Amino acid sequence: MKRLFFTTFLLLSVVGLANSQTFYGTTDLKTFREGRENEFRNKTETPLKDEDFAEFKGLNYFPENKKLVVKAIFKRTSDERYFQMPTSSGKSKKFVKYGVLSFKLNGKKQTLNVYQADAEVLKKYPEYADLLFIPFKDLTNGTKTYSGGRYIDLKTPTDNEVTINFNLAYNPNCAYGSDRYNCPIPPKENALRVKIEAGEKIYKYSNEKH
Repeated sequence: MKRLFFTTFLLLSVVGLANSQTFYGTTDLKTFREGRENEFRNKTETPLKDEDFAEFKGLNYFPENKKLVVKAIFKRTSDERYFQMPTSSGKSKKFVKYGVLSFKLNGKKQTLNVYQADAEVLKKYPEYADLLFIPFKDLTNGTKTYSGGRYIDLKTPTDNEVTINFNLAYNPNCAYGSDRYNCPIPPKENALRVKIEAGEKIYKYSNEKH
């Protein structure tokens, strides 16, 4: 049940995974997508509704877009305090702002805040201590992608330059129709005024399909 609890916090669900899978945070797109697909096909791990599980044929993706693999400057922030990030259920999750990523898309400067989970959670599960959380929104939300935004996980940078691969963007668990999850809502500072046509697309679950 170790993976279950961590998924609750970082993948932001109250029901989660039973294994110590480590594809979250990988930079390899094939590894990540295989991990996600296997997770969705595992009855004990899937965020799919029961009525959608049997019909699941795979996640929906944009074609890989290498233009959305960007170099970013990472700046560690200091003297930050933990805060409660609102979630889709009305509850909140505890995070701290860890740093800021600065980069360009379509020639325009962009920034994204990077967050770290509650220290007590990371202390209990140290194997995930180097994983940071980037919740974000963009101009595809509500049309091509989930209206509540998407997430990217990032290994803790060892220097001031990192790569952001938006092809690794994935949906929160609550994008699949269940009310079992508490999915953090990306802060307004992480709303990009561009279209990120990469990563996971919107998924139509039962009650949305007709």
